[in-house]
Amino acid sequence: MTVNVDKAAEKFEQWQVNSDQESFLTIKTLECHTGGEPLRIITSGFPDLKGDTILAMRDDCLQNHDELRRALMFEPRGHADMYGAIITDAEREDSHFGAIFIHNEGYSTMCGHAVIALTKCAVESGVVAKTGDVTQVVIDVPCGQIVALAYSEGDVVNHVSFKCVPSFVLAQNLQIVVDGIGKVDFDIAYGGAFYAYVQASSLGLLLVAEQQEKLIEYGRKIKQAIMNSSEQDFIITHPTTPELSFLYGVIFIDDSPNEGVHSRNVCIFADGELDRSPTGSGVSGRIALHHAKQQVAIDEEIVIESILASPFKVSAVEALNFAGIEAVIPQVTGDAFICGKAEWLINAKDPLKHGFLLR
Repeated sequence: MTVNVDKAAEKFEQWQVNSDQESFLTIKTLECHTGGEPLRIITSGFPDLKGDTILAMRDDCLQNHDELRRALMFEPRGHADMYGAIITDAEREDSHFGAIFIHNEGYSTMCGHAVIALTKCAVESGVVAKTGDVTQVVIDVPCGQIVALAYSEGDVVNHVSFKCVPSFVLAQNLQIVVDGIGKVDFDIAYGGAFYAYVQASSLGLLLVAEQQEKLIEYGRKIKQAIMNSSEQDFIITHPTTPELSFLYGVIFIDDSPNEGVHSRNVCIFADGELDRSPTGSGVSGRIALHHAKQQVAIDEEIVIESILASPFKVSAVEALNFAGIEAVIPQVTGDAFICGKAEWLINAKDPLKHGFLLR
């Protein structure tokens, strides 16, 4: 017996939780992307996180609520390359709010694509009152305080710029032998997170979608080899904050086929996630590296694109000494788009309620 499709669709839409028979946790999110990289902003339903700092709140999430990170990032609600942000109270009196960044492996120390999307959403939603065509949004994140500017036309934020934390080169001209790859030359730089920077052409790689699986494979192997090495030069140490002292990802660099674009980035981070954007913290580390090599001057802006050819503009707007290290303040500009709103139900009876991953 057939049913009327329109009436059936209406009935499906009217489905309600039966709280007498099942127990659900409901979490609502705003779905965005920056340069193709997803951002799932958690707007309600997540437990309040305890702590006076963002790092302390991140630790509380890890210790007491990590199953919810997995539920929101993993299948069936997410996928291996999902990315999210938990909104928190501000750590500093002059910040608007805080953010904890989550992904398939755990927690990020910094995320530029998320800052861009969060800034857009904060202004367009009224979380931060709009102040004309340019509105400042100040966000506390694990690596420090980020100051962003939202540029609006009417009620729509068209692009966002942010100044990253002091970014610097940790080591240059390193080499490691990686099983299945061979010799890999790389530099290590910090832009809110530590990355190993590798020229793609030196390994016969092309930064195109058709090679995504190979890029993930190589990125994973190189990251693990560096992390597992006992070489003193490969030890990752942040000069002021030990919690930031780890290698977050590997960034492959190559020329761009597009006019007016300086180069192309592909970042493999966390547990083999491939960033669809140029990677905000990644280009921050790169501009520090280019400046250290005297390849770009202060205030010289370059365009770096992603595997999808989505661009970020980046420049070093200030040189400074940070904890005894020569550093720069990067400025990164990009745009974000809101692509959905969601209500996620976590059923206490569901044996897969906290998710799973299949690649």
